[in-house]
Amino acid sequence: QVLQSPVGYSTKANVDVTGTGAGTGTTVATDLNAGKLGGSVITFKTATGSLAVTVGSSFSTGAGTATVQTLDQLNSVLASNGVAVSASLSATADTLTFTSTNDAASQTITKTGTAPTGEGVDIAGTTTATVGTVNAAVSDPTSQATRANLVSQYNVIIQQITTTAQDSSFNGVNLLNGDNLKLTFNETGKSTLNISGVTFNAGGLGLGSLTAGTDFLDSTSANAIVAKLGSASDTLRSEASSLGSNLSVVQIRQDFNKNLINVLQTGSSNLTLADTNEEAANSQALSTRQSIAVSALALANQSQQSVLQLLR
Repeated sequence: QVLQSPVGYSTKANVDVTGTGAGTGTTVATDLNAGKLGGSVITFKTATGSLAVTVGSSFSTGAGTATVQTLDQLNSVLASNGVAVSASLSATADTLTFTSTNDAASQTITKTGTAPTGEGVDIAGTTTATVGTVNAAVSDPTSQATRANLVSQYNVIIQQITTTAQDSSFNGVNLLNGDNLKLTFNETGKSTLNISGVTFNAGGLGLGSLTAGTDFLDSTSANAIVAKLGSASDTLRSEASSLGSNLSVVQIRQDFNKNLINVLQTGSSNLTLADTNEEAANSQALSTRQSIAVSALALANQSQQSVLQLLR
């Protein structure tokens, strides 16, 4: 939403640099050296370095220096050296206007001769080049109010990330708040799995609250936050993969233990359980065999007594 909203400034910072050399006064984009800018040296300083550009009759670049002849060459050198301004020829001959680029609408331009901090650019002219009055960026109240509201929404989300991480505990263990978990898989305690927790609140993910009126004012600040969100997302995916791997191990061990329990229960059941109908039939058959045996013995005994009586 920030990137789709108008930037927080209706006019970007700009400054004019006028040539004061003894030229013909007919400077055009195809030959800056033809007019009073010829031979001028314009120095650009940023937080990361310094670039001295000479207006001459050739084109060359070196370590912190460049010689340009046309406007296109000048803008190419500025872009390749990370100087976030663009040059244009003003209506007045021999005058270059340097304007902050669209992606740095809140950028400041100075002419103090010292390197600025952050996104600022310091422009100094020497050798027939005069730097005029710096025109600061003009804010757009409507756009800034919209972007301040987006900052407020972002800060609410950041706070929710922190509270969600704090509330992600189970049985007193919160793996997203720095706690560690040790799982034991057997009765002797020799088979274990240690899971290390992480601190994944907003600060742990490299995210923080923004300031209305400073952040989200242009594409540069918004893209910087987008980059941080992308890095936090990659970190979350990596940790999710690690936790998913540990979960697979736990599930495999759980399935193994369940299968082992089922095997043991089946075995013990086979040792102790019996079919009541079958056992009742066996019991009745045993009782019948015992009765027959008793009757047989009784008959045998009676037969023996009858034989003895006959012999008498």
